[in-house]
Amino acid sequence: MRIKNFIVLLFVLSSMLEAKAQVKKYAVHTVAFYNFENLFDTINNPNNDEEWTPTGAQNWTSKKYNQKLQNLSRVIMQIGTNDQQKEAPTFIGCSEIENRGVLEDLIKTPNLVNLDYGIVHFDSPDKRGIDVGLLYQKKYFKPTSFVNIPLIIYRGNNNEKDKETEEDKADKDKIEVTKDNRIYTRDILLVTGFLDGEEINLLVNHWPSRSGGEKKSSPFREAAGRLARKVMDSVYKVNPNAKIILMGDLNDGAYNKSVKEGVGAKLKKSEVKQFGVYNPFEQMAKDGNASLFYRDAGDIFDQIMVSETLIKTDFSSFQYWKAGIYNKPFMIQTTGQYKGYPLRHQANEVGFSDHFPVYVYLIKEVK
Repeated sequence: MRIKNFIVLLFVLSSMLEAKAQVKKYAVHTVAFYNFENLFDTINNPNNDEEWTPTGAQNWTSKKYNQKLQNLSRVIMQIGTNDQQKEAPTFIGCSEIENRGVLEDLIKTPNLVNLDYGIVHFDSPDKRGIDVGLLYQKKYFKPTSFVNIPLIIYRGNNNEKDKETEEDKADKDKIEVTKDNRIYTRDILLVTGFLDGEEINLLVNHWPSRSGGEKKSSPFREAAGRLARKVMDSVYKVNPNAKIILMGDLNDGAYNKSVKEGVGAKLKKSEVKQFGVYNPFEQMAKDGNASLFYRDAGDIFDQIMVSETLIKTDFSSFQYWKAGIYNKPFMIQTTGQYKGYPLRHQANEVGFSDHFPVYVYLIKEVK
């Protein structure tokens, strides 16, 4: 009897050791994108920022500016954190920033200063003075190159004056046109570097707005989608096995022509061929999720897409795991007409943003 019990005990112990040996460990990195909504400093610069000064329409004082920085940093440090991921994002693509200085102020806030974020930023020709940028944790990512690629687009009909609704006229992100009919908008930012020794390419986007109407402005975003695809193809020419992440506020949903045809993004992983793109946020939109509300309808304009090389099942190198929208209760309007919307800046309250940040996880098995 004792021998039988001993044999049973050995079997149980060996089963436990085998199960323990089969538990896999993974390195996890969060890639986030966040539209900061009008992150302007208080200095009057020659970039149409008069509204965001102490004497401007927003009465944008140093106190309000610093509160905005604290609010954003509170969100950033928590994006994507859960039981599996305790750390703040390794990457944060950002839009609606006035200049490099506001990012420098942001990463120096108490919530972020110890994370030692680096900055990649270029000034865009956008007439409202807003740019895109990338924050990255220096201990994990080492950039090797970065470049801004201009989106050169023109108004279609020189002789026709576009008609705008009153809501369009109030759009804070109006499309600006010059005498030669060029529309000056945000550049695409391409950053290449090594994440824990593995090469990663990141494209940060903020495509033209819907000012003037979705249909009339769609060709501008379609051009942005084609440009993003062209940038990806140029990366593939250098390295056919390149891992590419495309992120941004696209001012279009995952179902729009700019994304589906311009970028060529697919709903399902099984549809993605070599050099193709997978967009996890298309299914999330179908499921009723939203990163913002545009004219009283929820949608996901903020998206992160990954190349075919990031959706493989071999986790000996970094691969896409899953995606999410970070929308905790403290970031949400709780009363009034816009209950349930992102808690944005208002006349008597410095909010967070009119967008919720989005994120994806990259994981790699650790031996």
